[in-house]
Amino acid sequence: MSAADFYADVPVFSHFADILEEEHYRPLPDQWLIGLSDVVSSTVAIAEGRYKAVNIAGAAVIAAVANALGNMDFPYVFEGDGASFAVPADQEAAARAALAATAGWVGEDLGLDLRVALLPVAAVRQAGFDLRVARFAASPHVNYAMFSGGGLAWAVAAMKAGAFAIAPDAAEPPDLTGLSCRWAEIPAERGTILSLIVTPMDDKPTGAFRKVVEDVLDLAQSAGRPTPSIARGWSRTGADLEALAMKRQGGPLVLRRVLARLKVMGSAVALRRKRIGSFDSSVYLREIGENTDFRKYGDGLRMTIDCTLEEAEAIERYLAEAAARGAARVGTHRQEAALMTCLVPSAMNSNHVHFVDGADGGYAAAAVKLKTPASVAE
Repeated sequence: MSAADFYADVPVFSHFADILEEEHYRPLPDQWLIGLSDVVSSTVAIAEGRYKAVNIAGAAVIAAVANALGNMDFPYVFEGDGASFAVPADQEAAARAALAATAGWVGEDLGLDLRVALLPVAAVRQAGFDLRVARFAASPHVNYAMFSGGGLAWAVAAMKAGAFAIAPDAAEPPDLTGLSCRWAEIPAERGTILSLIVTPMDDKPTGAFRKVVEDVLDLAQSAGRPTPSIARGWSRTGADLEALAMKRQGGPLVLRRVLARLKVMGSAVALRRKRIGSFDSSVYLREIGENTDFRKYGDGLRMTIDCTLEEAEAIERYLAEAAARGAARVGTHRQEAALMTCLVPSAMNSNHVHFVDGADGGYAAAAVKLKTPASVAE
């Protein structure tokens, strides 16, 4: 089996409650590499109202690597203020260049500090952890990678400590084709948008941790996924961020802004009409909801859900109790709306992907509380 075939051969499962079932996971080969990114001081950007820019910085890594690899499918996970992915060794040069260029673009055009790193899977195992990957089918058209084994959490900590760092390179912009953030904020329909993170105490799941994950999924089973509506309009800020992402295409920023806004207007017209040629807006809007990554697992459970205040209180109360008895490290954050950042190479295909996060800090704010258990439920 070739390196490119490894991920394609990982079985796909469709019941999210099975995320901790080990039979769904396969060990990543030692020769593969893990790519990582993280917006430094994202809490400052949140306080400045720039979380949409933070989200696009995280999603840009996935877009840049995807475009650098061409048609090759690879595992990745969006984490709000960063992203993680894995590639075979023969794609190291492409991944390294994409990471460096994205960090350069984020610093120069978004005014954010994106830390990036690339390390071999073998280094994870030498540190005493494992790195296994599964594929969860969010819909018939899209599947997302799930990681277990503690290795991803160890790698992120190593990156934040300065290991395996890649220097930013702004000489040539990354190829961010398909990256989109034009949707306006998605207000809560049921009461509140709750972002939550649940991780093992020592990066290695125990029976107690598994029970916490199962109970949280049970408590959240009536909650919904945040889904945008054309009735809520479009984001001018998002269109301007898309203009920045079009830098590789060339031309002055003012013209790129005009083009980006025209694209947004075109999207609005297309989605308000039932059908334009072979494009069916009702199908596309349904697929947006189906294809979202509002729940995921990467050495810990992450969810951004639309729930009632009673549901949010029950989940937070349970998680606070779990943290108090040492069963898990937990962090939650409530907000009035969600954000969606998209990767849509073509609206004519059904494999468009959509990354969901809270609009007022989301996963980044929950992660801060993860470090301070006393502030889990405020």
